[in-house]
Amino acid sequence: MSIDADISLWLSLVFIIGGLYVLAKSADMFVDASAVIAHRFGISPLIVGMVIIGFGTSAPELVVSAISASGGHPGLSLGNAYGSCIFNIAGLLGVAALMRPLSVKASINGFAVPLLALITTLSWFLLKDGVFCRGDGVALLSAFAVILPFYCWFDQKMMNKKTKNCDSNGCECVEGRPVWLEWVRIIAGLTLLVASSHLLVWGSVDFARDVVGASDLLIGLTIVAIGTSLPELAAAIVSVRKGENEFVIGNIVGSNLFNTLAVVGIAGTISPFEGFSKYVLSRDLPMMLAMTLSIALFSVNLRHPCKAGCVSRPKGALWILLFIVYAVVMAMQELSAVPVISAAS
Repeated sequence: MSIDADISLWLSLVFIIGGLYVLAKSADMFVDASAVIAHRFGISPLIVGMVIIGFGTSAPELVVSAISASGGHPGLSLGNAYGSCIFNIAGLLGVAALMRPLSVKASINGFAVPLLALITTLSWFLLKDGVFCRGDGVALLSAFAVILPFYCWFDQKMMNKKTKNCDSNGCECVEGRPVWLEWVRIIAGLTLLVASSHLLVWGSVDFARDVVGASDLLIGLTIVAIGTSLPELAAAIVSVRKGENEFVIGNIVGSNLFNTLAVVGIAGTISPFEGFSKYVLSRDLPMMLAMTLSIALFSVNLRHPCKAGCVSRPKGALWILLFIVYAVVMAMQELSAVPVISAAS
């Protein structure tokens, strides 16, 4: 089934809506079953949160970007990864802060935020020549392989007992289910994840090209990016309702780390690309950098910088407002003539 095949409008909408729904449900199934397996085998709660849950909630972005890149749609691939990072902060953290003010540990502002800012800057330098080759993809994947275990080691030293208690309590309700059933749920979740992602990409590309007249980048930055962030949204809402603010921040930081390094890196390694919108460099990556730095700006404890700070409800509302402004500007630019950057430019 080719991603370039023409399909009718109603079938495009069915693929988009159905793909988003199954994508979210299959990701939830994968995350839940993975967490139970990790708990049964005595894996650290930190590893569950950073690796199992982090991978699970970012798996939709990974699958969609990989399929998009292999199908010759680099704009959709980059738009999905970077759009998800922007939405994770401005959208998800904004909603979470509106529900309840978010407490942010000093270690997030002192280590995680600068690290994400550095990675975003690295991504800009790799893309500025208009070509993303396999060497660039391998470089991002290598950075991910080094940074992830170091980040886990660092965060484990700073992790408080409250997060550990939350992780263990979360598995009690499924303690009676056999391990083999959890493995079945993992396999089923991944299978549905791949299938629904393919349908989502196919429907979105066809809708963008033939119906709306928008670029792949616009659809990747909006419909696909927000849709593949639904697992993070669900986790954020549940965590805030339980008062686990640190898990909300940690999940978003881990997800953005995975999206920027692993998702883009795997997509570029599978299918090197060039000829993407210049707005990736002039609008999307600068916006992602600004949103990353805003975590520290909004939450720093000015009186006691070494202690936890707080993101208030007004700041959460400001995040959402900034995302709306960004989305409007993005739509206006992408629906007009879109400049394309290539190796020759």
